[in-house]
Amino acid sequence: MPELAEVETVRRAVETGFRGKRIVTVICRQDPIVFDELGPRAFTGRLRGQTLIGTGRKGKFFWLTFDGGWSVLMHLGMTGWIEQGRFGQMDLRFARMQLEFEDETWLAFTDPRRLGRIRLRTDPLGEPPVSKLGFDVYLDDPGRDWFAAEVQKRKAPIKAILLDQGFTAGIGNWLADEILFQARIDPRRRGDTLTRTEARAIYRAMKRIVNRAVKLGADDTKFPNTWLFHHRWGKNAEARTSTGDPIEHCTVGGRTTAWVPTVQV
Repeated sequence: MPELAEVETVRRAVETGFRGKRIVTVICRQDPIVFDELGPRAFTGRLRGQTLIGTGRKGKFFWLTFDGGWSVLMHLGMTGWIEQGRFGQMDLRFARMQLEFEDETWLAFTDPRRLGRIRLRTDPLGEPPVSKLGFDVYLDDPGRDWFAAEVQKRKAPIKAILLDQGFTAGIGNWLADEILFQARIDPRRRGDTLTRTEARAIYRAMKRIVNRAVKLGADDTKFPNTWLFHHRWGKNAEARTSTGDPIEHCTVGGRTTAWVPTVQV
């Protein structure tokens, strides 16, 4: 699933490639799952002729804002992505929404598994679902002391706390595993069992990892070799970290979790 760094990378690409351009054609597939609030015909009528004036993001949601006052709010789900290029150069088999701009460039929301969502908003930040999110791990800085105090109030496992989008918006499965690995904390530990020092270490690791991933454009080939990311996939019983420590897999908060018992306590 695309997480904060991947979504921020998509937003930046759209901002760079399409801001200031006017839409001339809108094609929306009849899909009541992806378009769960407003039908494709209504989308088409509101967007045709509009000029993209900006983009925004909070957590795993991002949006495109047009000069007519509408914003297209999107969530990529598990397999959603934004493709861009020129007509004939893009694989549009799984396109749910296609926007053609005046310079003949195209932007398409693709999603094979149809778990993403496309909605219209006039105030994305002030309306659900974005208004219900917690602090954005990249954009906001509530401070490590506030974070520690909030974590210590909770009885849920620390990984489940990090995955709670109403608390930490943007953290998904791989980021949560990486954060707890680098903070050296067992993902099964309850929030109320963590010391202030441990909770602050999680906050520092979270900010450091997210900032680095965004800086690298979510290109995992550039992630440091020491990161758990490179070795956590597939539930491989023989998996090891870069230093040879065995990686184990368990379920925490309903999610498959990779962790290193010899490092995380």
